[in-house]
Amino acid sequence: MLPKSATLRIARPTDNLKAIADMYIKGLGFELLGSFEDHNGFDGAIIGHRAHNYHFEFTHHRGIKVGKAPTQDNLIVFYFEDDETWETNCKSMLKAGFKQVASYNDYWDVSGRTFEDLDGYRVVLQNREWSV
Repeated sequence: MLPKSATLRIARPTDNLKAIADMYIKGLGFELLGSFEDHNGFDGAIIGHRAHNYHFEFTHHRGIKVGKAPTQDNLIVFYFEDDETWETNCKSMLKAGFKQVASYNDYWDVSGRTFEDLDGYRVVLQNREWSV
């Protein structure tokens, strides 16, 4: 069982390391928490909010091409209870270079908007409270 203080890191490769990190920093208000270059052939950027127990790590393995997301249903979902905060974040996503797309599963379009990054991975911003 994980302790309550565990931190979640979501890591994925990209062919567009700087551009992807910049998109998520600008689109979701993240900050660069750390980075590395040529660590066993890998470069990386770790981004997130210092006050939250989650962050993203984007990596690029030098000389290796990873391509696009495997499906349109590879999602990261954020829930925003406040309408104004949700709308502000949706605008930030577009300004950061995300493309608004129709969701592969139309469930996400009922109370949210889906955005796609340069690699084809998708982020859903839901305008409602998350509940079990």
